[in-house]
Amino acid sequence: MTATRVSFVSGRDWLIRLVTSETFIYVIKRVLQALLTLFLASALSFIIIQLAPGDYLDTLKQNPKISPERIEELKRQFGLDKSWFEQFFLWLQRILTKGDFGQSFVYQRSVSSLLSERVPATLVLALSSLIVTWAIAIPLGIIAAVKQNRATDRILQVISYAGQGFPSFVTALLLLIFAQVTAPLFPVGGMTGINHDELNWFGKILDVLWHMLLPTIALSITSFAGLQRITRGELLDVLRQDYIQTARAKGLPENRVIYVHALRNAINPLITLLGFELASLLNGAFIAEFFFNWPGLGRLTLQALNNQDLYLLMASLVMGAVLLIFGNLVADLMLKAADPRIKLEDLN
Repeated sequence: MTATRVSFVSGRDWLIRLVTSETFIYVIKRVLQALLTLFLASALSFIIIQLAPGDYLDTLKQNPKISPERIEELKRQFGLDKSWFEQFFLWLQRILTKGDFGQSFVYQRSVSSLLSERVPATLVLALSSLIVTWAIAIPLGIIAAVKQNRATDRILQVISYAGQGFPSFVTALLLLIFAQVTAPLFPVGGMTGINHDELNWFGKILDVLWHMLLPTIALSITSFAGLQRITRGELLDVLRQDYIQTARAKGLPENRVIYVHALRNAINPLITLLGFELASLLNGAFIAEFFFNWPGLGRLTLQALNNQDLYLLMASLVMGAVLLIFGNLVADLMLKAADPRIKLEDLN
């Protein structure tokens, strides 16, 4: 009985410490801010969409096989016979009470099911590009800073400037040409091959990774070039600090000076950029998905925009905003973990 009571008390104390901790309070504040941001973003998006001339039913009116009675029935079914104000708040009410984003006009399916299929594909592509970008850019930025003004540094700077000079869509076009020249070595259509279902679990993973190769490269080149330059600049600033000179004067190995003392302080601004990096990758993913026929959120949003599929387009925009807000929150928490001296309240 005593042991049970002690366990209960310790568990309660842990819960109290968690609820009153700086990180927990910060996350709650950010979530509340995110809800307000999402509401304003969705309202603005809804108004902009409604300002566009026509709607989905206008295309159906041109079909002589569809009667005016059927048009009116569809208008009532989708709620398009109501005012903008009523449409928006009825849509918002369904989300809050039922978790229902509505039905797609074109696909005749629930929007939630479509998003559940497409969002993971976009996240996989964006995260793979993020990993590749950081795995290449950080080491090259360190090398460029350590070998400042030498041949290696100048070569890396040329590569960096060239990478930044190529927009994502130009890089995607060049990679498509490369894939055509080397066909059928690099697949450019879809997320899997035609024999994907016949493969074992390891083969399926390799199949998806192989299809991801060119889209990931297309997304990573521009991001890698910018991050490499930033890493170089931040590390050079830190290497000029007095405490670095003191560490060298004490006889510490150069690797320890660079990777333990200098890089640890230079990494903070890079972590801050992580949230913005995820945002740019999600935007760039839309382009890569279009060129490489990747079944992600970007292509779905573009199709919804072209077809004026109101509820699908609204849900896609909201989901994109959620991913961006989440990326910035993760970046702030990583910054706090990397440098405990930073107060989360200062990051608001």
